[in-house]
Amino acid sequence: MAPDFTTGRFKTSGYTQDNGTCVEVAVVPGFFAVRDTKNRAGGLVVVSARSFGALLARLKV
Repeated sequence: MAPDFTTGRFKTSGYTQDNGTCVEVAVVPGFFAVRDTKNRAGGLVVVSARSFGALLARLKV
């Protein structure tokens, strides 16, 4: 069963600039979703919280 993001609150980074190259992230228990700010209806990339945490840890290296 896929996680339900219909009530998820999508947020952008505080570093976001108004140039159309940003993404938004939402969290529901156990999962994260990422979507394009230019095409919010275009779908989501959904990953487990564990995988998203590993990605963030890798990006900080």
